[in-house]
Formats: sequence, C-alpha cells, structure tokens
Amino acid sequence: MAYASASDVEVELGRPAVSAAETAQWEAWLERVERAIRRRFTREGYDLDVQVALDAPTEEDVIDVEVARVVDKINNPTSSTSTTTTRSVDDASISNTTRREGVDTGEALTITDAEWVSLLPVRPRRSKAFSILPS
Repeated sequence: MAYASASDVEVELGRPAVSAAETAQWEAWLERVERAIRRRFTREGYDLDVQVALDAPTEEDVIDVEVARVVDKINNPTSSTSTTTTRSVDDASISNTTRREGVDTGEALTITDAEWVSLLPVRPRRSKAFSILPS
C-alpha cells in the first residue's frame, strides 16, 4: 500500500475518479511509483519506512512525489511532447511544430532528479581536509 491514495490524486486534480476502475488504476500507479522509491532507497542503503519515521523525508514529501507522478501520467498518458520552432526574417515568421507521439512507456511515472533530491537523505560529505601535527 502506497503512502499516497487515490483520494490524494483526486484532491490534486480537483475532481473525483469517474469510476472504480479509474480509482484502481490510480492506486496501481501510486504503488508503482512507491516501488521505485523503495528500490532506490534500498540501493542507497536506506529503508524508506525508517527514514519517513525520522522525517527524512517526511511522509508528506513522499505523498507529494507519488501524487505528482500520477497526475503527470493522467494529464499526459503517452508522454507525448510538442516542440515549436519559430524563425523570423524581416516582417515574416515561420513556425514549425513537431509533435512526438509517445507510446505508454511509463515515462510520466519516472521520478525526476529534483524529486530525488527532496526524497533522499543527505549524506554527510567527507572532508578532504587533513591535519598535520607539529613534530
């Protein structure tokens, strides 16, 4: 069970799920995002539940990331992108729009680098300084 719930997604979207199937889908996506978080925490040598109990990160931080990923997936299910290039010469301009239709690769559920920074505990930096004792 994920930290976030479908009701958190509803609040973020400002609308309720339209069916029980949609609620189940959101719950599945939330669980997928949490599994990714847990895997990364394990690779980094941490336990997510222990870290949340220590408020590093807070439970709200985890919920925010899980919900953000699911809302992105809802708003852009195929991870499509659109790029517009405008060239201007004198008084005329030409615009070209390139649209990349994605297949559902799950990219919308991928946690961003900024989100990882907010989630992962900060490791103390090892000092590169050293001491020399007088003889």
